[in-house]
Amino acid sequence: MPERVDVTAESAALPAGVSVVVPVYRSVETLPILVERVHAALGGVAHEVVLVDDGSPAATWTMVAKLAADDPLVVGLRLGRNSGQHNALLCGLRAARYATAVTIDDDLQNPPEEIPKLLDALVEGVDVVYGTPQQVAQRAWRRFSSLWTRTLIATALGAENATRISSFRALRTALRDGFDADLGPSVSIDALLTWSTSKFSSVTVEHHDRVGGRSNYTLRKLVRFALDVATGYSAVPLQIALSLGLLTALFGVVVLAWVLLRLAITGDSVPGFPFLASIIAIFSGVQLVTLGIIGEYLARMHFRVMRKPTYVVAERAGRVGGGS
Repeated sequence: MPERVDVTAESAALPAGVSVVVPVYRSVETLPILVERVHAALGGVAHEVVLVDDGSPAATWTMVAKLAADDPLVVGLRLGRNSGQHNALLCGLRAARYATAVTIDDDLQNPPEEIPKLLDALVEGVDVVYGTPQQVAQRAWRRFSSLWTRTLIATALGAENATRISSFRALRTALRDGFDADLGPSVSIDALLTWSTSKFSSVTVEHHDRVGGRSNYTLRKLVRFALDVATGYSAVPLQIALSLGLLTALFGVVVLAWVLLRLAITGDSVPGFPFLASIIAIFSGVQLVTLGIIGEYLARMHFRVMRKPTYVVAERAGRVGGGS
């Protein structure tokens, strides 16, 4: 029976050091290189590398388990099914044993050699540092869709820093205490961090081409993620639905006044089926959009009530336990 991970150990007792958390998906070729470069970048600093296999094919876990068996600084966690990048990150952060955590992707687009730059920026008065690429090594459509997604998240969360977010970040591990409850199936690490702190910063980092393979984030997944964040951590969509309802009601009043005024002045009613059809289409469209938004919120409550887990850990490799 798969084991469900509890929350983490007491963050106040965490020793000084760095836990590098890596969500892993179909990255057999890059993992050994990534681990080696992380060790080189953090030479002389107490650290660990937490590899969270997010339901990849068996070959990926075989590599993770081998790295954990050969290297005492590597910890492997295999999720029972693909739960999503942010769910895997949450699992890794809850398993981190050091006071500072760094999250980095497994594709080597963010060079591990830039980790010290993030750590240097994590000074007193700052709790989270994002590594913001000066120039993103991605296709134009992906850059645009990512920017649109971040802008939507920034609007939904009311967080100006959201436009600078990236998956390459350094943070104080104790922030996880602010979101140690059962969170349901759809989470956003960046949204959760805003629950614990408002002290964000960013530094410019390099961004390289992918070593191999392609990104698992399609346009559809990016839009789905943005909508999940908007409906999961904000009431902005409901406020937009209310505004649309008020605007269409006002539009209906204006149309009614025009029809009555025309009838009073000319004695003729407004002719034409297209006019009536367009009015019905506008009102019906707004109603369907509003129902869809409400449905998103109801679906989230449904998953919470049925206690669908954020992730389930099926197997571990390396250090036993999730605390220090």
